[in-house]
Amino acid sequence: MLAGLTDRLARAHDASIYRLVPEVVVRPRDTAGVRTILAVCRRFGASVTFRAAGTSLSGQAVTGGVLAELGPHWGRARVERGGAAIVAQPGVTGGRLNAMLARYGRRIGPDPASLAASMIGGIVANNASGMCCGTHENSYQTLEALKIVLADGFELDTGAPDADETLRRERPGIHAGLLALRAGLFARPE
Repeated sequence: MLAGLTDRLARAHDASIYRLVPEVVVRPRDTAGVRTILAVCRRFGASVTFRAAGTSLSGQAVTGGVLAELGPHWGRARVERGGAAIVAQPGVTGGRLNAMLARYGRRIGPDPASLAASMIGGIVANNASGMCCGTHENSYQTLEALKIVLADGFELDTGAPDADETLRRERPGIHAGLLALRAGLFARPE
């Protein structure tokens, strides 16, 4: 935990024009740490913002509440299926992922201008695309699965064969809401 003024001021900016000084900066090391942060924030009614590299141009990586930095301890990645897939934690830069995939003649889909510095956690959270990838290779179009922790601490691996049923059973309101959003997105005007 970083609570000193200098540490907090150093993280009061991202690449945007906004400046918000966090109350505290925390650096979870694992999923259990993320769940703990979420539980403490729920208990005290505090807001939490997750930050990977802080390359956002729109202020998504700053907060006046709790800032959870994922970059320092979430930097593992591996290539799978002969370069057809890559598994990465949120603190890995897009540039590093592309370097890992280069030997297979592949790259990740999104190519934001800040790819060398931006981390995959922020790239995915913002559904980054880029000038060369178009919408067909933005983050959402090139994801196969995510392991997520909801605000209440519930964990879901969207790649698990029973992920849909698990979410329907364990969090029916969220499941129904997602289905409604999906229906709205795919509705065709008459």
